[in-house]
Amino acid sequence: MATDFDEKRRKAHASRRSFMDYGMGIVIAGFGVFFAISDQLGIEFENVDPTVRYLFAGLCLLYGAFRIYRGYKKNYFNE
Repeated sequence: MATDFDEKRRKAHASRRSFMDYGMGIVIAGFGVFFAISDQLGIEFENVDPTVRYLFAGLCLLYGAFRIYRGYKKNYFNE
C-alpha cells in the first residue's frame, strides 16, 4: 500500500517538474529569440557588443532546448 502511494507521489512530482521544464525552456528560448532579433524589432542595447548579444542569445536557445528536452525525457529519478 505504501509503495502505491510513493509511486503516485513520484509520478506527480515528475509531471510537475516536467511541466516546469517545458515552461522555463520556452521562456528561456524566447529570451534567446528576443535577443537574436532585437535589431529587427528596433530595440538597441547601447552598452552591449552585438557579438556578446548573439552569443548570449545562442546560449539561451541551447539551454532552453535542453530544458524542453529534459521535460520530454522525464528522467528525474536515477535508480
